[in-house]
Amino acid sequence: MIGFVSIAVVIFGFLTPLEPPDSSARSRIVPIAEGWAENSVNAVIFRRNSVASHGDIQYAAFYDADSKVTLARRTLGSADWEIRTTRYEGNTRDAHNSISIIVDATGVLHMSWNHHCVPLNYCRSKEPGSLELTDRMAMTGHKEKRVTYPEFYNLPDGGLLFVYRDGASGRGDLMMNRYDPSTGRWTRLQDSLLDGEGERNAYWQAAIGPDGSIHLSWVWRESGDVATNHDLCYARSIDGGKSWQKSTGEPYALPITAKSAECACAIPQKSELINSTSMCLDNEGRPYIATYWRPAGTDVPQYHLVYHDGTAWTKSQITRRTTPFSLSGFGTRRIPISRPQIVADSSGAAVRAFMAFRDKERENRVSIAVCDDLGGASWRIEDVTGRSVALWEPSYDTALWQREKILHLFVQKVGQGQGETLEKIPPQMVSILEWTPRAAPKGDETSENRTDPAGGDGR
Repeated sequence: MIGFVSIAVVIFGFLTPLEPPDSSARSRIVPIAEGWAENSVNAVIFRRNSVASHGDIQYAAFYDADSKVTLARRTLGSADWEIRTTRYEGNTRDAHNSISIIVDATGVLHMSWNHHCVPLNYCRSKEPGSLELTDRMAMTGHKEKRVTYPEFYNLPDGGLLFVYRDGASGRGDLMMNRYDPSTGRWTRLQDSLLDGEGERNAYWQAAIGPDGSIHLSWVWRESGDVATNHDLCYARSIDGGKSWQKSTGEPYALPITAKSAECACAIPQKSELINSTSMCLDNEGRPYIATYWRPAGTDVPQYHLVYHDGTAWTKSQITRRTTPFSLSGFGTRRIPISRPQIVADSSGAAVRAFMAFRDKERENRVSIAVCDDLGGASWRIEDVTGRSVALWEPSYDTALWQREKILHLFVQKVGQGQGETLEKIPPQMVSILEWTPRAAPKGDETSENRTDPAGGDGR
C-alpha cells in the first residue's frame, strides 16, 4: 500500500546534527524524513538527480529504512514536505543501486532506480505534479538488459536526455536516449557513443549548455579495479547529440574510443584518479571538470579543476591536503574524501566556481571550496554543516542552480564498508541543505580570499 504524509520541519529534532556553523548564515537545512544509511546508496555522486525542481515545486527521492523508494515534494521556500512511500524498492545493499529523478517541461516526474548491470527500471508520474507512479516501462527496448549509472538531463527545448552504461565495469559502453514530452516517447540518440571496445569503459558526466549543446567528460577504466582509471577526456555536440566534436571543432568518427578521444588532462593509471568526473559550464558554454588524483611526485591526492579558457585546456589545484591514501580494489570503496560537484557562475565580472565535497581532514563536514575569480585561481573553503556526514557525497538540484544560482544539496549522514559491505548505522535524516553564495567581491576585496588557503584554516 502507498503511504502518504505531510511533515513540517518543526516536528523533527534533527537540525542539531547537521546545523550550519554560526558563520554560515546563508545556509538552511530542511529535514525530510529518515532513510537507509548502512551504506552510501542514498548519497552517491552519480545521482542525477537526487533532488529536482520544476517551477516552484521541488522533488526528492531516497530509500527508506525498508529499502522502499520514497518520493517527497514541497513548494520551494517551504519546510512542509508531502511524502509518498512508493510500491518500488531497491537492493540497498549495493551502493550502485541509487535513484535518479527529473521533471520534464510538462511537469511529469521521471524516475530510474536500482541498477548495477541489471534490466532497466524506469517509470514516471501518471500526471504532471503527481507522486503517483506508472508501472515499470521500457524506453527504446534496445540494450536495456545490463543498465548501470542511469542519469537524466534537462534540455532547453523541454526534452530530456537519459544516459547510462550498457555492460560491466571495464567492458561497458555509453548509451544516450532522448525524450519528447509532446509525444511521451523515448528514442535512441546514440548507441555506444563511448566504446570501450570490450577492454575498458568510460565513467562520465555531462553538462547541457543554454544553446542545447551537450558536453561530456570522462575517465577510462581498464578493469573493475579502480586503480586502472586514467586520463580525463572530453567531447561536445552542437546539434543535439547527433554528431560530436573535440574542443577544437574537429569532428569525431563515432564511436569514440580511447585512441580517438581528446585528452583534456593526461593522468596515468595508479594515480588515485577517481571515476565519475563532475562537470559544469559557464554562461559562455566553457566546460569545467572537477575530480581528484595524486599529482606526480607526491603521495597525497588533491582536488583539481580542469577547464577550457576558450583557447586551451588548463588545470588548477584546488586543495592543499596533507593526508595520503591509495585507491585500489573492486566495488564501492570506503574513501576519506568524496567525489566533488562543481558549479560555475560567469554572470558577473569574473568567472566564479564552487565545489561541494567532503573530506576527513575537515571532520567529514559538508564543505564548499569557493573561487571568486578563476583568473586568479585562489580558493577558500567554507564548512556548511557543523558536524560529520560520514561517507556522504554531494548531489544537488541542477535545475535550480541553472535558474537562480542557489545550491540545494541532498544531505544524509551515511556509512559505507569496503566493497558492497554495510555498516550498522540506524536510519538517518534526509535533508536539503540550502546554500546561497556570497555576493561577488569588488575591487580589493578579492585579496581576502588569499588569506584562507584551500587546505586548512578557513573552518
